[in-house]
Amino acid sequence: MESVSLCLDVPPEVVNAGVGVHGVSTAHEVFRLPDLWQLHLYSYVGRLSVLGTAHAIRPGHVSLIPPDTEAHFHYRGRSEHLYAHLRLPGTGAGHRVPLMQDAQAEGPLLAGLLRHAVAAMPGSSARASAEVWTVLWHVAELARPGSEDPGRQHPVVAAAQAYVEEHLADPLPVPVIARSAGVSHTHLTRLFRAETGLTVVAYVRRRRLERARHLLQASTLPIPAVAAAVGIADLQAFNKACHRELGTGPRAVRAARVR
Repeated sequence: MESVSLCLDVPPEVVNAGVGVHGVSTAHEVFRLPDLWQLHLYSYVGRLSVLGTAHAIRPGHVSLIPPDTEAHFHYRGRSEHLYAHLRLPGTGAGHRVPLMQDAQAEGPLLAGLLRHAVAAMPGSSARASAEVWTVLWHVAELARPGSEDPGRQHPVVAAAQAYVEEHLADPLPVPVIARSAGVSHTHLTRLFRAETGLTVVAYVRRRRLERARHLLQASTLPIPAVAAAVGIADLQAFNKACHRELGTGPRAVRAARVR
């Protein structure tokens, strides 16, 4: 088995989470969980075999084993991993994810989230499930060169969009956004158009006005404060931007709020 399908539209149900300690009394274990997924984040070197496919285990690697699947673990002495045993109640289209992959730079973040889940488990399985849900989304979105998943976003575009979201109140010239994503202005422009169908400037404008609509309809912030919060401090320019993107002025947008 090379990959699994995850449906993450609703939170998982975490039944147990903890630190697994193996390899003390035996170098080879075989087991399965009839009704539960196994999520492991490893801190040792070993080997995992599932349905005849062998996967190298290395520190920072993460695996997902589906329910009722026999797993063969081969250890080299005492071996520890963080784990969560869970149900995935979601339905619909899934994310195709390698059964084993290297978390790379995401490893420390995933370890922290899983430790939070382990600590939360005795008192709140809901909190543990929330932490593990975040882990699963990160695992599903790990950048993998050559991925064939059509839903996977290009990491450069994702980095640029994340920067935009964090800086909507600030000036956002394209060269600055490109620098934040580690590429040239020209390269970002080409990738962005291919990925989203928009120019970077059009995307920034859309996101500013989508956030403005939210603030106008969901808050009592004065209109000048809303304009400043989305990086368009000039009220005349804000009014024009609202008409262009939202089809009407800020006062009318606010009046249309759902009560």
